[in-house]
Amino acid sequence: MPQEASLPALPRLFRPEEIAAALGCSAWWVKDRARRRLIPFTYVGGAYRFTADHLADIVRLHEKRPARATSRRPADPAPQTKAAVAPRKPDLTVPATRLRARPPRRALKSQYDTAA
Repeated sequence: MPQEASLPALPRLFRPEEIAAALGCSAWWVKDRARRRLIPFTYVGGAYRFTADHLADIVRLHEKRPARATSRRPADPAPQTKAAVAPRKPDLTVPATRLRARPPRRALKSQYDTAA
């Protein structure tokens, strides 16, 4: 009996619903991102499938890093005076135009002309 060549272990393929459960989002989001090619995926048999490496890449893609802390301490801000906080006065050089409402449709006589 001939011995079969040992095949490498095949990666487990996860469905979008399983990836969504792991990420805490909807399966629709996972499929939509895959369709728009924003996340890595494998397309097998007309369906989106994901490996563990794909899941790790998705997490890395959406990871947000904290903003870098500034090494310098900012100088003490000047205390705000009332003039700095006062509301802005309107610019009087531009004339204000008044808006006019159009008449309501019901007010048009031609719509209700009936012979009584």
